[in-house]
Amino acid sequence: MEKFICIPDSFQGTASSLEVCRIMSQKITEIYPDSEVIAIPAADGGEGSVDVFLKVFGGERVQAEVKDPHFHDVYASYGLVDSGRVAVIEMASCAGIPMAGRQKNPELTTTYGVGQLILSAAQQGAKIIIVGLGDSCTNDGGCGMASALGVQFFDREQKTFIPNGRTLTDICYIDKSGLAKELSGVEVITMCDINSPLYGLRGAAHVCAPQKGADSEQVQHLDQGLIHLCTRIREDINLDVSNIPGAGAAGGMGAGMAAFLGSKLRLGIEVVLDMVHFNDIARGAKLILTGEGRLDEESLCGKVVDGVAGRAKALGIPSAAVVGGVGEGMEGIYEKGLTGVFPINQRPQDFSESRFYTEENIAFAVENIMRLVRALEN
Repeated sequence: MEKFICIPDSFQGTASSLEVCRIMSQKITEIYPDSEVIAIPAADGGEGSVDVFLKVFGGERVQAEVKDPHFHDVYASYGLVDSGRVAVIEMASCAGIPMAGRQKNPELTTTYGVGQLILSAAQQGAKIIIVGLGDSCTNDGGCGMASALGVQFFDREQKTFIPNGRTLTDICYIDKSGLAKELSGVEVITMCDINSPLYGLRGAAHVCAPQKGADSEQVQHLDQGLIHLCTRIREDINLDVSNIPGAGAAGGMGAGMAAFLGSKLRLGIEVVLDMVHFNDIARGAKLILTGEGRLDEESLCGKVVDGVAGRAKALGIPSAAVVGGVGEGMEGIYEKGLTGVFPINQRPQDFSESRFYTEENIAFAVENIMRLVRALEN
């Protein structure tokens, strides 16, 4: 019996990873009706990560009242899996770009609600808390999150305040001594969707802040704020976060998770692959199918296709990525181990039109990949 593995990311805004898994599995079994198909919806820490963990491992959703990016009260949820021992949190659930609405401004938005979710999970008894970074509208270096957990930030007048992107440069001292006691003995793992540094031209502000509403002047100020935060963390917490891969994820949230919570920063897809014991279940497979909405240079920094390609190469299994489109710099994915890339669009259309045919187009691409695989056997 032939074995096939399906482990795609979502096609953001058009098809969830669960839906892509369903389409892939259906087309594989049409061509190989007696095959074993193992479908694993994947995520890299962004929106949809909780759904993936609950689907794969089972569990329950828990709601908590927290602050949104503009400090308004909202309800957000997280997942509890493994009999409540493991909590999975998406920062996007209370600090995501859609929540900023028309008031996108990474100088003003906060991650405070993320800290409230972490505290809620610890109070629920979770011993491992996985926090997914991605799709954020913030650039506060995780200071809002830390404030919600008892870390204090002092300004020039020795008054405490909750820093945001605009006021990071006002931090004169950081005091971690008030960190919530509920976190004692709790392991915090951070899922990063990119492995970028904290500041500089490849850092959080320059790469991602424009997508969050920042103009060129704001980008410069935000970058200076992250440089200042790095200095304060080094002097007050005795940790250098300047060169930690992933420190720049989600507006510097990676740096904050490492500095304030002692969290390990890991690429989100690697966390998922390890938790599902991917190497064991994929061994002996005929083909590994993965995919994402757009494959470009950023994809090579630890997103789903990148992580899957590396594992496939190590196992000596061919792998194919079904993608909505490709961009500059994607050629490096072949060196990472991917065998082939297959864009899905059947006709020349702008995304505003083609997005309505995503499922149909994915099915078309997968069917043709499988037909080729079958033909090569003869």
